Amino acid sequence: MSSTFKYRFRSPLGGLAADLAAESVSLGAAEEFFLQVDRNVRLALPRGVNWRDAAWLSFGLAAHASDLVSRNPEGLLVKVTSLTFPLAHFRSEVAALAMDGWLRREFELPDRGLNVAFDETRGNYSFQWGEQADPFSDDLLQ
Repeated sequence: MSSTFKYRFRSPLGGLAADLAAESVSLGAAEEFFLQVDRNVRLALPRGVNWRDAAWLSFGLAAHASDLVSRNPEGLLVKVTSLTFPLAHFRSEVAALAMDGWLRREFELPDRGLNVAFDETRGNYSFQWGEQADPFSDDLLQ
């Protein structure tokens, strides 16, 4: 059964927000399209998801893949049923934070250091990815 996680971060710019609805199922004979995130951890997305949002959802899932594999050695499929957000309060990175929050709540996983802060000096958001490297840090997509 699908459950919804509501990510919210308030800032002087208004904040960031996204609602992620997802469910987890054991790997089986499902023939739907999925992204293989890590070994036996897979991600299924709803139609029409922007490629950048899909990448950040995958990143949020990958941050917890080792814990998920150890708890589910037979494998796990995370099926995102919806990702909704107000355009004025969304950046694609928020998809990773919403996935992180959903996974931590659903599986009681430890904090991996994925978060955001408002940088007053720059007047912008500063994202932290714990021990993970920013997947878009190579300046090719800037």
